[in-house]
Amino acid sequence: MDVFLLFSGGKDSSLSAILLEPFFDVTLVTCNFGFEETWGTAKEVASELGFSHRVLWIDGTILESASDMAVDDGYPNRAINHLHKCALEHVASRHEIVADGTRRDDRVPMLKPPDVQRLEDTKGCMYIRPLLGYGRRAVDTLVNTHLEIEENSSEKIEKSDYEVELRAIIEERQGQEMVHTIFPRQHLQSRVIGRRSFRV
Repeated sequence: MDVFLLFSGGKDSSLSAILLEPFFDVTLVTCNFGFEETWGTAKEVASELGFSHRVLWIDGTILESASDMAVDDGYPNRAINHLHKCALEHVASRHEIVADGTRRDDRVPMLKPPDVQRLEDTKGCMYIRPLLGYGRRAVDTLVNTHLEIEENSSEKIEKSDYEVELRAIIEERQGQEMVHTIFPRQHLQSRVIGRRSFRV
């Protein structure tokens, strides 16, 4: 069976791919809204991990509406959740089984149970969240066992998540100061470098 996993090149989506690997043929999917080329890092990480990778192009008006949400709220959570929901809907409209790397204690991005039910019912898909039963400590333990990563602040690390394009469009339209107002400055992000050798 084929599964299409939303992929940023970070540790959560990378670990999800590894957990799905024994049961599915995994394809990693990075969404792009056409504002800035963001998929390069994810493509490199996918290659390092040994998975096929695709870029899914999504209508840029979705990014525009998300940027308006972030500016109105003064915080990115609702905007990122909106982008994630739209990305899942786009993947699910093309593929029967979709997945992401959301964890039990995530707030962003995270679909609420009614949205999950609606996604599966309207798209006729199966939606899998391999990390939903894992908290941060459990994920970190598995990551340290299976992956080599680097960590840095959101502004400094190369990644392929929704935040990259969201920051870029807000900076172009509202200026750098608005980006600093909306996004926490010391938010730590990860980028996967490769797999660790693993022995049972």
